[in-house]
Amino acid sequence: MLLTIISIGNSQGIRIPKSILKQCHITDKVDMEIEENKIILKPINNIPREGWNEKFSNLHSNQDDKLLINDLLDLNTEEWEW
Repeated sequence: MLLTIISIGNSQGIRIPKSILKQCHITDKVDMEIEENKIILKPINNIPREGWNEKFSNLHSNQDDKLLINDLLDLNTEEWEW
């Protein structure tokens, strides 16, 4: 597909047809990489912390929510050097 570079303010860009964006599942943001003189656009569709509530609930149900590190450290001990 041949696209023409257009002026956008002080920048330049291209117009990507809506059908191409839909086909590539690009909705709002993309991750852009440069690789061997090629521009690669990848869709960003994940929502930060999506599904965490369910995962944490599963941890508790499976009794996997135990402390891995003892958090009862005595910070007033004389052995510490600051």
